[in-house]
Amino acid sequence: MVDDQVNKITGSIVDAAIKVHRALGPGLLESAYEKCLQFELVRRGYQVSAQVEMPLNYDGFQVELGCRVDLLVENIVVVECKAVRELTPIDKAQVTSYFKIGSFPVGLLINFHVELLKDGVHRFVA
Repeated sequence: MVDDQVNKITGSIVDAAIKVHRALGPGLLESAYEKCLQFELVRRGYQVSAQVEMPLNYDGFQVELGCRVDLLVENIVVVECKAVRELTPIDKAQVTSYFKIGSFPVGLLINFHVELLKDGVHRFVA
């Protein structure tokens, strides 16, 4: 179950993403949105790490470059930023895979390539 603190953090992330999207609009590179979202969240007082390497353990074998999380907020919420016409099932599976690897309770998949950002936000709970 997701607690109130996690819900507050995810709400703040979505609010910050909406602010970034309103300022920039759709059509930029994913990295631009990621950096601006990170800046906005830090400005709001959150601890945010970008491009966090997630080691993968496969049958006792440690793979150091298993994957990279776009943003990790307060070490509990994974944020994957996209700037694509349409999200695919693989995009969604990418976020849920982070739950298995990092044991995070919540993930947000945010596609900035939409007219209204509310249509581009997807929340996943482990």
